[in-house]
Amino acid sequence: MLGVAFGIGVLLALVDGTAAHCCVAPHQLVSKMLERLEESVKVDELPNPSILLAMNLAGATGTNTRKWLLQQIQEEAVKRAQKDMTSGEVALYVLTLLSSCQNPQHVQALGQTINLLQVLQEKTDEEMASLELEGVPKTTLYSVSLDALGLCLAEAGGYQGASVALAKQVLTPESHLSVDTRAMAALAMACTYSQTDLYDVQELLQEALWVVTNSFLNEQEEKGGMIGNIYSMGLALQVLGATGKFYFPREWDCAQAFSVVYSHDYHQPMAIAQVLPALVGMSYLEAASLDCTASTSMSPTLQSSLSPKLGTTAVPRVADITVHYSIINKLQGRHFSCTTSVRVPDGSTLLKVLQAAEAEKPDVFSFKTEQTSWGPMVVSIHGLAANPDDKTYWQFLSSGDALQEGVGTYKPRNGEHIQAVFSIY
Repeated sequence: MLGVAFGIGVLLALVDGTAAHCCVAPHQLVSKMLERLEESVKVDELPNPSILLAMNLAGATGTNTRKWLLQQIQEEAVKRAQKDMTSGEVALYVLTLLSSCQNPQHVQALGQTINLLQVLQEKTDEEMASLELEGVPKTTLYSVSLDALGLCLAEAGGYQGASVALAKQVLTPESHLSVDTRAMAALAMACTYSQTDLYDVQELLQEALWVVTNSFLNEQEEKGGMIGNIYSMGLALQVLGATGKFYFPREWDCAQAFSVVYSHDYHQPMAIAQVLPALVGMSYLEAASLDCTASTSMSPTLQSSLSPKLGTTAVPRVADITVHYSIINKLQGRHFSCTTSVRVPDGSTLLKVLQAAEAEKPDVFSFKTEQTSWGPMVVSIHGLAANPDDKTYWQFLSSGDALQEGVGTYKPRNGEHIQAVFSIY
């Protein structure tokens, strides 16, 4: 490992800055994605900071949507940051405020002021204490990665120790981290690498970044451009676009990776929010260095008001389809397996299927959801709740394959059989 680290150090000494790549998405695609992000904003839903972060990185800083989102994010930070936000949520709010040229140490809304950086430092300390004592963080390593990135870009304390812990996790063969977690960890480690002057820390981060970036390049070569799945491509592309010096002299075939993204018609707002920065040659690493005085006409709704977009358009009548739906628990407590068939309008999301099943048989198909940045997440079915302590969750399958979208965006086909299976991750 020392030989690898030494070799990387020599190469980094020869490469100044980030290796450039020539891939930038067509203006038309960027505009379409920005439009979909704006249309996803609903006044009756919690604001998604990832959407505003992506809009800022894409340069769409002059829209009314952006101004409204910023106000809502400031209000949510004041109301919820200390009470019920996870460390990762607070970190995402910090990144978004930084990208909006707002001071996260002095967030004002609703007649109150909060120091969001202090809250993030405290929550990160809790994550690290759990990681040291229990071997796992209080929430997830993905959240710890967001924490380290947010603290680093804000030039606050606490990020170096978190990044070192992330590097050690990356270099542990048994860790089996997801693409998303490795990508977010890489962004945090790259930021820390640029800030620290401790040689041993730099050496560790170099090695971990070399491992992550080369694993992405290897997977892209093996899978014809895909890294993970279509929804993990966004963060992976951000990493490869921003950390070229860590895999130099190896070259990244960005055109191949971008072609995979171009072939998919993104609708899920969170997926768009993660892939859009990469498509305009940006990454979350630039969140604290944007010029907020500049604006762009990229957004197709630059001059429009927010309110006409918020769900007021009439939907034409469409034909109904039949969807078969099963709930299965062979894991815990009293086992059950129940199936029903419901009719919903063509184009309905899986969430509508669950609601239709519950309406017909509430004693059997009752369910509960929690709102996340990726949309609603089913946390309980038939009274059986997922539990992070025993790592249980409700997994949705079609023809035996796990769905790659959430219940709020996946649209079943006519005759499709969806299974909700209580599982362990």
